[in-house]
Amino acid sequence: MLPLLVSKQIREADAYTIAREPISSINLMERAGKAFVGWFINHFQYKNQTIAVYCGTGNNGGDGLAIARILCDHGYCNIDVKICRFSEKASDDFNENLKRIKKTGIPVKELKPGAKLAAEKADMIIDAMLGSGLNKPLAGDYKTLVEYLNSLQKTVVAVDVPTGFYTDGEIPKDAIILKANLVITFQQPKINFLLPESGPYINCCEVVKIGLDENFLNSVDTPYYLVEEKDARQLIKPRQRFSNKGTYGHALIIAGKDETMGAAMLSASACAHAGAGLTTACIPRSGLVALNSSMPEVMALVRDEGKLPDLEWGKFSTIGIGPGLGKEPNTLKLLKAIIKNYKYPVVIDADALNVLAENQSLLKKLPAGSILTPHMKEFDRLFGKHSSWWQRLQTAKIRAKELGIYIILKNDYTITATPDEKLYFNSTSNPAMASGGMGDVLTGIITSLLAQKYSPQDACILGVYIHGKAGDELALPNRMHVVLPTRIISQLPITMAKLKA
Repeated sequence: MLPLLVSKQIREADAYTIAREPISSINLMERAGKAFVGWFINHFQYKNQTIAVYCGTGNNGGDGLAIARILCDHGYCNIDVKICRFSEKASDDFNENLKRIKKTGIPVKELKPGAKLAAEKADMIIDAMLGSGLNKPLAGDYKTLVEYLNSLQKTVVAVDVPTGFYTDGEIPKDAIILKANLVITFQQPKINFLLPESGPYINCCEVVKIGLDENFLNSVDTPYYLVEEKDARQLIKPRQRFSNKGTYGHALIIAGKDETMGAAMLSASACAHAGAGLTTACIPRSGLVALNSSMPEVMALVRDEGKLPDLEWGKFSTIGIGPGLGKEPNTLKLLKAIIKNYKYPVVIDADALNVLAENQSLLKKLPAGSILTPHMKEFDRLFGKHSSWWQRLQTAKIRAKELGIYIILKNDYTITATPDEKLYFNSTSNPAMASGGMGDVLTGIITSLLAQKYSPQDACILGVYIHGKAGDELALPNRMHVVLPTRIISQLPITMAKLKA
């Protein structure tokens, strides 16, 4: 897993690399500039258009000066550098790069405090004003400048972090932030890039490596991690020779009512396609024909009037409950029956989560290692109203430890909170997957992995990853605007086979 660092730790990684490589800070800045330009020139053909590079007087501004100079070396001749000289302070590396760029003939203009802003006529803006480490909202000249640049609606590429953006912690509701079409960030994504609050300000983010010390990065004490493909490859288990359906467990999905059988069928089908040896769907009698005709692979148990039939609890490797159940009193009875009779981890989703939210005492009675899969509104119903996603991260971390459970907080970068206070961000999925029924599919996948004897943590991390990866494999190469849940289900065995190849 890739450790994700807060801004203070990123600065420490810079300092450690400078001391241990060894490399001077100005040469590390040059390396960052070359990494930025290397990505930029392969994706933007702006040689005949004008680029305005706005630089602060700290190290982010130093990066911007280096980038302007290196772009010029690559034939980008219409570059205009503007230095935001809004204070007397300037870093040593900024001053050194200012000396270097003045030898090139690139126009450099200084913006003074309180001065009237000249009209910006450039085709593109490169933002190297403040970078990471911001801990208070923009004010004064920076605020005025950013508001003006936002009003132009030009293409903006930010160096490492858009000006005014907080890399971690809560972003104030009234924060003034430069809106970036693209951020080319150094070494790793910043934590807040992975949260929905970044949406209005960052359209796309690309990571370029600048050679920070990997041993240091991997040793930093952090609760935040990004799940990458190599991690999924390590987690997924091969299908063994001489195995049989009993090898891969028996999953029970309790879902659906008369008018929401689709949710039950999506969840049960995903469970089977993700590899459970046996899948049983506990559904209302009215859904039998639909289930038997469309999914003969899935067995059925009938719930008459919402009541569970007599169950041999020990025959099931795991249980998933919630999709399409509704919030009727019988849903509460079903949950109580599971808590009373079943001692292994269960997966709880959708209406079962809403019933839990209304019966908070049950949270402390859930089997150890159980998995909750809420979206934002379900999470707030369970754990209280939150005003930011950063707050939700901290609550998820605390409550997962307190309750001894796993919480999957669904998001573009879905987050798994674990009882050991770790938060794992998923790196797969795309907007084409924003469709009703996707959560039901995820519930089926995770239930399936639990049945196959994956640990709850591995089932969460791998289940979320392959769910998003299947969507990526369908949507991205084919430029699909929408991918329906049934297509994801059919793709699951292919996605899983590729990961194990």
